[in-house]
Amino acid sequence: MKIKIAWVGKTKEPAIAALTEEYLKRIARYAPVEAVALRDEGALLGMCGRAAGRGKAAGNGKWTLVLMDGRGKQFSSEEFARFLGEYQERNPLPLVFAVGPADGFSDAARGAAQHVMSLGKMTLAHELARVALLEQIYRAFTILKGHPYHSGH
Repeated sequence: MKIKIAWVGKTKEPAIAALTEEYLKRIARYAPVEAVALRDEGALLGMCGRAAGRGKAAGNGKWTLVLMDGRGKQFSSEEFARFLGEYQERNPLPLVFAVGPADGFSDAARGAAQHVMSLGKMTLAHELARVALLEQIYRAFTILKGHPYHSGH
């Protein structure tokens, strides 16, 4: 399973860039992963072969789009690991996890995504949300592989 982490906007903080790179390296031990910064929501939808307002079936179907949004479904770390494991077993399409701009995704973008997930009820700065997402993806793989990283949490 290939994973792409996409975010809207430039990374301003060197610490965020460093943490992003660290978690990308960790995830790469378990799955091919890449990261991409995009100029806007339209670029994200275009990359995934979806046009805003045309629905989930639109586009070329090369990716499964997962939007990170405060109104999305919440998972525990174990539930998220189960989601990734089941996806990996059943679906050959790469996953794109997308973190939106500071003001969030539009209703049209949420409608174009196959999954909308939330990191929790608290509001996070979008750059921190990216790092939290990356850590949870890494944690999910360690749970699936029985690595002690998650033990005792």
